[in-house]
Amino acid sequence: MTNPAGRSHRYMDVWTVSDEALLAGFATGDPEAAAGFVRRFQSRVYGLAVTILGDSTAGEEVAQDTFVRAWRHASSYDARRGSVSAWLLTIARNLALDRARLKRWLPVDPDVLVSQLGANGDGAWNDDATRIAERERLRELLLGLPEQQRRVLVLATYFGRTAKEIAELDGTPVGTVKTRIRDGLLKLRSRLEVEDGSV
Repeated sequence: MTNPAGRSHRYMDVWTVSDEALLAGFATGDPEAAAGFVRRFQSRVYGLAVTILGDSTAGEEVAQDTFVRAWRHASSYDARRGSVSAWLLTIARNLALDRARLKRWLPVDPDVLVSQLGANGDGAWNDDATRIAERERLRELLLGLPEQQRRVLVLATYFGRTAKEIAELDGTPVGTVKTRIRDGLLKLRSRLEVEDGSV
């Protein structure tokens, strides 16, 4: 029997069945249950991944990996330990954190960091040659920082991560992250001032 739109009651049930029933159908390879499961959770999974990684492409990849892993390990889900949503978001969080930890050094646009430092406040970058020279100089200064300071500066200024988010990514106390950001910025400012003859 079908409804006026020609859809079976089984299809319509996808919208009303419990999370647990959708997961069970997903695990067996039922295409309607799989589609319903993904539709129900995709925005939350993707949103969490992007929040952790700060990158939409990486967030999409982690979201896809999350659903693959959920399909493979659906039999391990135990309702007594939490909801399907919590279980799935834990998978997404772990995959995103693993991916973030693998990226020990992230590319950076020096313009962003220089603007944070206030180094272009005098309009000296109107000239392309000057801009290129300043970018190269900042790259060299960044490379001169200890790796831990360089990493937190890039995450904070380029990717917009908070000290708390960086602490979670790196498994480091928030106070330590804040100190690294402050010390890194102070070193960069000091070196820029020395090179410019400001001190």
